[in-house]
Amino acid sequence: MTQEHLTEELLHRLLSSSDVKTYLDAEYTGTTYSCGDYLWALLRERGMKRSVLARESGLNPTVVYDIFSGKSRPGRDHAIMLSIGLNCDLRETQRLLRLAGVSELWCKQPRDAIIIWCIEHGFDLAATDDELQRLGERPLLQSK
Repeated sequence: MTQEHLTEELLHRLLSSSDVKTYLDAEYTGTTYSCGDYLWALLRERGMKRSVLARESGLNPTVVYDIFSGKSRPGRDHAIMLSIGLNCDLRETQRLLRLAGVSELWCKQPRDAIIIWCIEHGFDLAATDDELQRLGERPLLQSK
């Protein structure tokens, strides 16, 4: 996977361009990856197998294989579970959610705020679910 520019960087380049055509001519747009492509890249980067990811994410292996093959796209909770299984940081998690076509984590929502905090502190799925339950929110594993 070639290195893709971050959205923040592209926005800065767009706003600092003398005109929009200069920005468009630089070919910064139109090069997006699919959710599956991004997941494959993360998996390779971590040297992980899909079977291990299925176990770490708490998802059925068939569901994981279908997502990787492009047969299906993960729902929001499944995308979050995949990101936790891959030990993604918050930026990687948000990108995975965008590529899955679901809403990003939003710190104004209590459940999302808990998940964000858990991701930032390196919690695994079990610890994240414990924290969600402790604070009266629906755990991720009930999403299966």
